[in-house]
Amino acid sequence: MEEENGGVVVQSLIETVNEIASISDYRCAVKKQYCNLARRLKLLTPMLEEIRDSKDSIIPQQTLKALFFLKQALDSAKDLLKFGSEGSKIYMVLEREQIMNKYHEVTAKLEQALSGISYEILDISDEVKEQVELVLAQFRRAKGRVDATDVELYEDLLSLYNNTDDSAKDLAVLKRLSEKLQLMGITDLTQESLALHEMVTATGEDPGENIEKMSMLLKKIKDFVQTENPNLDAPAKEKNVLPSGSGQAFADGSHKTPAIPDDFRCPISLELMKDPVIVSTGQTYERSCIEKWLESGHETCPKTLQKLTSAALTPNYVLRSLIAQWCEANGIEPPKRPTSYGSNKTASTYSPAELTKTEILLHKLASGSLEDQRSAAGEIRLLAKRNADNRVAIAEAGAIPLLVNLLSTPDSRTQEHAITALLNLSICEDNKGSIVLAGAVPGIVHVLKKGSMEARENAAATLFSLSVVDENKVTIGSLGAIPPLVTLLSEGTQRGKKDAATALFNLCIYQGNKGKAVRAGVVPTLMCLLTETGGGMVDEALAILAILASHPEGKAIIGAAEAVPVLVEFIRNGSPRNRENAAAVLVHLSSGDQKHLVEAEEHGVMGPLVDLAQNGTDRGKRKAQQLMERISRFFEQQKHTQAQAEAHIQQPQPSAMANSGDS
Repeated sequence: MEEENGGVVVQSLIETVNEIASISDYRCAVKKQYCNLARRLKLLTPMLEEIRDSKDSIIPQQTLKALFFLKQALDSAKDLLKFGSEGSKIYMVLEREQIMNKYHEVTAKLEQALSGISYEILDISDEVKEQVELVLAQFRRAKGRVDATDVELYEDLLSLYNNTDDSAKDLAVLKRLSEKLQLMGITDLTQESLALHEMVTATGEDPGENIEKMSMLLKKIKDFVQTENPNLDAPAKEKNVLPSGSGQAFADGSHKTPAIPDDFRCPISLELMKDPVIVSTGQTYERSCIEKWLESGHETCPKTLQKLTSAALTPNYVLRSLIAQWCEANGIEPPKRPTSYGSNKTASTYSPAELTKTEILLHKLASGSLEDQRSAAGEIRLLAKRNADNRVAIAEAGAIPLLVNLLSTPDSRTQEHAITALLNLSICEDNKGSIVLAGAVPGIVHVLKKGSMEARENAAATLFSLSVVDENKVTIGSLGAIPPLVTLLSEGTQRGKKDAATALFNLCIYQGNKGKAVRAGVVPTLMCLLTETGGGMVDEALAILAILASHPEGKAIIGAAEAVPVLVEFIRNGSPRNRENAAAVLVHLSSGDQKHLVEAEEHGVMGPLVDLAQNGTDRGKRKAQQLMERISRFFEQQKHTQAQAEAHIQQPQPSAMANSGDS
């Protein structure tokens, strides 16, 4: 087993160095340092290949641990270099100090890892040993070295951000910035825009002031480039013909439309986007296409197939501007963005007859007749399910407060219709706020506690839909929704459990709701779902545990629930997403509590972690690396403490004879 693990680790080290070697084109702000780092790491390949091809195939345990540590350091270096090649150019200038601190942290980790390997016991040639010693010496010399920064570039960005007028000085600054940052064409600007959006989606947090500042700077540079280069075109490889004023003409007089850059096409329709919007995974789609996708009941991103954590659609203003710029440069009429949302759309597509029918239904809802209320609520439920136009029109006609009043009706069928109608109406983004403002949440919670199983399921689904809006997470949590959601998660049908789980997941994104969920007893329920026959709720249970483990109360309860063996098993044999979430829970548990690290190591977590660090999702790889680093550090500390204790025992003690002679 030791031989097999050693071979796996060495091969993974070689593959990581090869991946590093393939990274190129570092951003100007970090080019010198990152090129030097990549060059030094490439020099490790001969050593690793000789270890792999060595006749003595069994690697000692101590050396194997050192190679584990080197793998973690190389993975950190790879992530750093990859960001240096693909990350935002503007970010790297504004946050250069933070980036260089990370760079020095990574180089120190590499130097420490290489220093911990006993080269004399490895079967490698003297020439290769000398090469590794050279690399090690270079890392030691580079430690703490601070290279001169491009102060002018940094000050230009700050002055551009702080200056609001369009003076001649600004034009000179913009010219320098576009040249130094190499933001001169559509491809450059698009990639910078995508890099900024990737930073937002990678953190999963609010963009914050810094990202907004960088987006504003990018827009100023983009506007300048467009003004200076009115014939700005797509990259050369995408051009069909030479540009002209009103289109592209060939010598024979024929015209050919230029190829649309892939970044400007909707991944669903493959057509030029008119109104690009960003979903929670960071992918951009045409608004109408992704809305149809969501209305069809899909809950995943069409391109990545990841589950969408939110149904919110964020306009991609930078990309929309770049598309318009490209169209103008190629003599194409820019796509007109649909403006008929909300009431305008309703007025143009909802006929007078349909409006009259809706008014009749609302009159029935407000009547005192139980039969009229039941039939009207049922019809509105079906109309709201049918399409977006109906959802807007029904809400604007005043149906929401009337439906909210019916949530407390003693008639179960009317209650089911009312809650399901509200669920269907909540699909429309504008209706979410109207439903909450109408005081619906207490009524929904009442249905969740007392309604039929179908009504409870739809109540949970409604809370999930409403909680997409961040301020609604606070309102829903404060009005007592979490305990009945936990009850439904425990005792509901399979569909009911899934509805409850998605609602709880979304609500617990807000820190204040995590403690409420833990105190409502969600952790024991989730642990049962992880081990139940069939495993139909494993995905949801692990995702919620990964969120709750970041809360002190959640961490304590999960740790006390003997979760470590279960988590290790999922890291070993789970789906990619489940392995990632199980590792994330273990990272939180082991933070400041080393007993969970020891328990995980005793259950054989190291092998699965090595595999996860190589083959997992991006987040899974990061979590695996964190855990391996903590385990290695813990056992290094244990070894150091043991060595100190042994050294103390071996110190010579004063003899009794010497003591008596002195007296």
